[in-house]
Parts: sequence; structure tokens; C-alpha cells
Amino acid sequence: MHALGEQIRAQIPYQRRNAASLALLVFAMVLTLAAFAEVGLARDGSIPAGLFGYGGGLVVLALIAYAAQLRFAPFADPLLLPLAVALNGLGLAMIYRLDLDTSRDRKVAELAGKKVIPDAADAPGQLIWTFVGIALFVAAIAIMRDTTKPDAKLSFTPKTAQRYTYIIGLGAVILLLLPIVPGIGAEINGARVWIHIGPFSVQPGEFAKLMLVAFFAGYLVNKRQAMSLIGKKIGPLSLPRARDLGPVLVIWLLCLGVLFMQKDLGTALLYFGLFVSMVYIATQRVSWVMIGVGLLALAVFVVTLLPFMAHVNQRIDIWQNPRPYFDGGCLMTNGKVVPVNPNTDIFKQAKQTLEAKAQQQEAAGQNATAVQTRLVGPGWWACTKMGGEYSDSAQLMKGMFALGQGGVLGTGLGQGKPWQTPLSFSDFIFDSMGEELGLTGLMTLLLMYALIVQRGMKTAVAARDPFLKLFAGGVSFVLAMQVFVIVGGVTKLIPLTGLTTPFLSQGGSSLMANWILIAILVRMSHDARKPAPQAIQDEGMTQIVSLR
Repeated sequence: MHALGEQIRAQIPYQRRNAASLALLVFAMVLTLAAFAEVGLARDGSIPAGLFGYGGGLVVLALIAYAAQLRFAPFADPLLLPLAVALNGLGLAMIYRLDLDTSRDRKVAELAGKKVIPDAADAPGQLIWTFVGIALFVAAIAIMRDTTKPDAKLSFTPKTAQRYTYIIGLGAVILLLLPIVPGIGAEINGARVWIHIGPFSVQPGEFAKLMLVAFFAGYLVNKRQAMSLIGKKIGPLSLPRARDLGPVLVIWLLCLGVLFMQKDLGTALLYFGLFVSMVYIATQRVSWVMIGVGLLALAVFVVTLLPFMAHVNQRIDIWQNPRPYFDGGCLMTNGKVVPVNPNTDIFKQAKQTLEAKAQQQEAAGQNATAVQTRLVGPGWWACTKMGGEYSDSAQLMKGMFALGQGGVLGTGLGQGKPWQTPLSFSDFIFDSMGEELGLTGLMTLLLMYALIVQRGMKTAVAARDPFLKLFAGGVSFVLAMQVFVIVGGVTKLIPLTGLTTPFLSQGGSSLMANWILIAILVRMSHDARKPAPQAIQDEGMTQIVSLR
């Protein structure tokens, strides 16, 4: 039945599929332009200038991407590019909407002589990164050649990665270690996942995840038969041989190392989940999934016992009960205002120290009340007013309030107050869109992600090579796992992590890596869908023999 479906699909002219892709792309562009128009009409009743600058710029970039796909991958899946453009466009529209509020707040702060917080929505920067991401998409599908061509071995194709499996794996490890290198690594919001290159901040883990997919695919193609062998059987569960557990334990220790050194729970969860899922795809053994779940539970237990993993432990505590942290106080440490739980010993001791210092200053004739108010605040609002860092509980609870405010249909683009949610343009952009688009809008966004994953898995099934099957399946799972981790975190389904929402969140590293991901799926879907060349029959060598 599957072969018959492939034959019917091969007979459909690829021009018709490209026309369908263009129609979907036009719809995605119209959706983006409508979002920009709605922002302006809701705020001041006029069409905003961003409709022509940002919306028009995205339209031009989308048409360039479509032309490149038409030229280099005409048999590609018709849904991948339109879905990516729609998500990118809606994210850009929301960041533009938040940037308008940020610009207003900047002007108010400048007039009041206050320091402007640089960590804010940046629509011009996001448009630039969109240009870079789509440029990488065009370059990737142009460089990657068709694996069905005779000269494919002489050029770069997705399968080329199989010949350099261990080199790619080593490169991924180097990228993961860069943030802990002194001088270039930086810790932001408790996680050390960034590096500074001149004026730019880059998250190398976004690119390492694609390299790890290629490494896992190449490794599992070579070791698939060995890892499929059965060692012991406990009831209905068939366990693998003990010698085959080595690679899984190595990856588990690597993820623990990432968690310990970078304090990034989301990235460690993404990498380990990726490997376990690819092992399951390669072996079709449920026992590997059970072993992965057990190792994950063990890792969480170990982390909760380590005192130097306080940041991760606090996120777990906030996930269980965020209210005490939300009602907490603030401490001034090295010039930074840090929200803390008022019930902890460190807060009580610091408060006593600060009160004693205030009494000494009062005895010396200084303004002790002002000093005490500046150093100790009675809650989250005091932290924000003093320019301090946002607490994890404040992020989570304000995000949940925003989702509740949105309801089923949302307040409408430009009519909500998403700027009240900390990091509403990056980590919590999903909650920001939920406030103004409602549950209906969020379900639409999740459906778009699900369609990309489904088309990627379909590409994996249709691929003719075992490595390409694993590669396409792994790339699809990376996107699915990342969406699950970040959406689950901001909706309190799982502990909050620092991953970005693909195509929606502000940030150049994530946007570039995700456009490369789409380029890989586009190229591989083209190779899988392209009909095999038919043999040319030489009529001169054909003889007609009469049976009379």
C-alpha cells in the first residue's frame, strides 16, 4: 500500500506541488502583514510604519527563500517553508509590538534621568537575524547536493556527515564547552550557555544540537544491530546487553556535565532525550526508553542533593510552589538586586546585617531609612523598581497571569499588557502571544510546530538510506523536544528552563540554527520525493517479432 502511494505521488507534477507551496507561502505572508496591521490599528487606529518596513522585509526574504527552493529543491515538501515563514513572521510581529512599549518606556526613563535597561525587545535586530537565518537557509540548500545524482560523492550532501561522524561529535563537544572558557563565556539568568564575540552574544548550544543529531545518526547506523540484541528478559521487557549500555551511560554523563558546568537544565534534558529517542528509532526497543527514563530520574535525584546546583534546585522548588518566592524580598549583592525567598536563612541573616548597618549610619547622622529601603525590598515590585534581576517565580507567575488574561480568544494584538511579563520577548513570548491571541492562537501555533515535525518524520520514513532516516527523524525530534520543554516550562507543566521558542523568541543563535534545520529537512525531503530516473529504452535495438 505504501509503495502504491509512492507511485501515485511520483506521478503528480512537481509544478503543482510548488504552486501549492507558493499559495501557502502567500497565506503565511498575508498572516504576518495582518498581524502588523492589527498592532497599529489597536494602538492608535492607523496602519503602523512597521507594516512596510518589517512586514515588507519579511515578504521579500520569504520570496527569495521560495525562489531558492524552486531552483535547488523543487521536489521538497511544500509545507516546510510556509510554516517556518509563518512562525517567524508572527514572532517578529509580537517583538515589534513589544518594542513599541519598550521605546515608550525608554523615553520615559530618559526624561526621568533613569538608567535604561538594555535587556528589552529589539525588532530591528530580530529583522536582521531573520535576514541572516534565511540567507543561511538559501546557502544550505544551494550547497547541499542531490544524493540521487551520480556525482553526489564529490559534493556535500546530508549523507556526507556520515563520513565524519566522530569529527562532528568532537566539534559538538567543543561548542558545548565554549561557554565555560574564561574570557568568552558568560552567565545569564543563572545559566552559562553564552559566549561573547565582539559586540555579539552567541549561544553555541543551538548549533551543537544539529551536530549531535548527525553524530548520533552516524554512530547508531554502525551500532544498530549490536544495540538491538537482547541480553536479559524481565517479564515482558527485553533488556539490552550490559556491554551495549556503555554509549548510553557516556551520553548520560555528558549531559550531567553540561548540567553541572552550565547549570542549564533544559539543554541537558534536550540532549539526553534526543539520544534516547534516536536509539529507539534505530532499534525499535522500548527497553531503551525505559532505561532512559530511569537514568533521567536518577540525574534529577543526584542534582537535588548537590549544594552547588542551587539554581536548578530553586527552579524545581518554584515549579512545585512559586508563591513563596513571588512574595519574597530582595538582596543587594555586588551591585545587583536578587529576589530571594524571605523564609530562607540567607535572607534573614542578610536583613539583620543590613539593619545593623542602617542603625550605624543613623547613629552617624546619615539617612538610614533610604539606605534600608534601597537594600531590602518587600517584594517583587521593589526588585523591578530598583532595576534588579527578575526572579524565576515572578516570570512564571506573571506568565501564568497573562495566559489567564488571554482566555480562549485573547485580548487582541496590541491590546494586552504582555510587557508586564519579564522576558516577554524571549523566554516567555509564548505566554505573551497567549495573552493577546488566546488559547485559540496558542493551539494554532502548536499545530504549526506539529505539522513541521510530522513532515519531518514523513521525510524520515520516505528516505532511502538508514543514515538519512535517522538524521531526519532526529532533526524533527529536536524541534519537537525543544517546543515541549519551553512550552511545558512557561505553562508550569515541567520546571522552567532557559530554552527558546523556535522561530518566535528574540535571538539570533536560535533563529539561525532553526533556519538551518528547515534547510536540512527541505533538502532531504527533496531527495526522498524525487522520482527515480527511468531507464531510456533504445528503440533501435528493439525488434518486433511476428508470431504468425
